[in-house]
Amino acid sequence: DFDAIEQYVKNPNPDALLIFIADHINIPADVRRMDMQDKERFERIRETLGEFCGIVELARVEEGDAVRWTLESAAAQEVKIDSDAARELVDALGGDMTMISSELEKLVLYAGDRKKITLGDVETMVLAAKQRSLYELTDAISGKDRSRALNILDAILTSGDGEEAAIGHLYMLARTFRQMLVILEKNVRDSRAIWQALWQGFRVPPFAADDVIRQARRYKSRRELTRALRLIARADLALRSNPPSKRLVLENLILNLASEPKVLPPAWQQEELPV
Repeated sequence: DFDAIEQYVKNPNPDALLIFIADHINIPADVRRMDMQDKERFERIRETLGEFCGIVELARVEEGDAVRWTLESAAAQEVKIDSDAARELVDALGGDMTMISSELEKLVLYAGDRKKITLGDVETMVLAAKQRSLYELTDAISGKDRSRALNILDAILTSGDGEEAAIGHLYMLARTFRQMLVILEKNVRDSRAIWQALWQGFRVPPFAADDVIRQARRYKSRRELTRALRLIARADLALRSNPPSKRLVLENLILNLASEPKVLPPAWQQEELPV
């Protein structure tokens, strides 16, 4: 892979900006607490991509800082959000500041003239069908239940922003498969261990912890999950290439994800020997 990148940088597209996101690496606010495996991965990136790219290090936002930001952002819009509601929002979205900002904006609109956001509002708006449907979808995919997976995808696409949110659906799908990859690599077996394996900003909502662990354990090897991530990346490229039907791109992706990978016979068996 790095050889291909090296060839590209020798003759790059002058109109393109290429960005690599290494969100599988946890950089804590205190870098001295970085996990050894993350240190090794980070050094590998520096030794390879660092020769060709500028590197921007973004440490994870601590939970307390995320809650404080939520309270202050709501106050800046003259809306009061209860402390327990702010904590639930941060916890439910795994500390992902992009998602927290987006959902807070919706909550402010939902609060309207009340000018107050409660825990019930967060539970209604954030922990509703959208998130739960995602984990139902990955449950059907990991269980190789193609019919159920397509039905859940149809329900997702016929609600909310529909096909216009296709890129967002792929982002969440890729994030969940990356979480499952870490769970599999670190041999997480129960929800107590998941909070150590998945760092702040990359965690699953508490209600989904057991489900995601169970789904991850359905995959027998790292190769199966990396295959899924490659399929999602190809679908992302297809969606950004102005396809005639975004739904068709997503349906093909789900069918591929929910199918057993094809096992090719050895090369010597692929051609008939002359008689």
